[in-house]
Amino acid sequence: MTDALKRLSEEGVAIWLDDLSRKRITSGNLAELIDQQHVVGVTTNPTIFQKAISGGDGYEQQVADLAARKVTVEEAIRMITTADVRDAADILRPVFDATGGKDGRVSIEVDPRLAHNTKATVAEAKQLAWLVDRPNTLIKIPATEAGLPAITETIGLGISVNVTLIFSLERYRAVMDAYLSGLEKAKERGLDLSLIHSVASFFVSRVDTETDKRLDGIGTDEAKALRGKAAVANARLAYQAYEEVFSSSRWQALESAGANKQRPLWASTGVKDPAYPDTLYVTELVAPNTVNTMPEATLEATEDHGEISGDTIAGTYEQARADLDALEKLGISYDDVVQVLEDEGVEKFEASWNDLLKSTQAELERLAPSEG
Repeated sequence: MTDALKRLSEEGVAIWLDDLSRKRITSGNLAELIDQQHVVGVTTNPTIFQKAISGGDGYEQQVADLAARKVTVEEAIRMITTADVRDAADILRPVFDATGGKDGRVSIEVDPRLAHNTKATVAEAKQLAWLVDRPNTLIKIPATEAGLPAITETIGLGISVNVTLIFSLERYRAVMDAYLSGLEKAKERGLDLSLIHSVASFFVSRVDTETDKRLDGIGTDEAKALRGKAAVANARLAYQAYEEVFSSSRWQALESAGANKQRPLWASTGVKDPAYPDTLYVTELVAPNTVNTMPEATLEATEDHGEISGDTIAGTYEQARADLDALEKLGISYDDVVQVLEDEGVEKFEASWNDLLKSTQAELERLAPSEG
């Protein structure tokens, strides 16, 4: 084993686990990952919960109780998922306290079917924050057009947010703007800005998946040479945007009032193409004040053979821009790629949520007590 995870942490990258299940909580596995593998946070999404709950391990008693109360399937899912998030938040509480609220965080997502409804998203964010009732929760809101004002409103209420499903640089800048607007609202309301935290989840691997597919369709040597370049270039330019926004005079006014920077979080960091190193989206995106949320396989690969050689983003912006420009020259539209990915991202989470509704409904029916 290398000490790659320790080195990564020392470089200013917070290691979060992109997974949660009741078994992981009750078996002591999550506590072990925190203790031994430098894990300082957890992210969840509808797909993660769908896999965990349909796997069934550890949920049967709670589902039986919910069935006996004849709750709706939506309420059942909320009770189950918030219970897991609450327990994970309690396990991570010492990290939260030790880092002054920066890490030790657990994220839970608003119902993805509300992705295009601002008011409903804000209402759901408030409900989730109330239900989990832990200061180290982050409410996940997608960076859709309707999500942006929801982010501002939720931050303005003093609720910490993980903005998810960010693919484009333009949208990422809009997300940072929404965060700053939210902090300004919170300040007007007299809230303590130092208690409000946020991360912006910039998705990585899917950018290569979509771009590489288009490059393969072109098939020239020039196209082949650009495979596996888009995702890292895109993320590095996102970090450049982060540096710009969080050194602006607008930001400095908020910082002097106690506000925290919204950290870039690298999401979707599991490598999909076996031709690439399985630690690609970890080792190539090392920079201070970032988060990398990893599936367990990526965490283990990084621990086993990840080579962490300091900051790998500084000084790369010119090359990153050149890589994206080269794709445009081949006829691969950046704007089209990122729009397709956002649409697909929302659809995938909606599909997982619908699967979760179906499998939970089936379990409620199976475990319902016989009448009498």
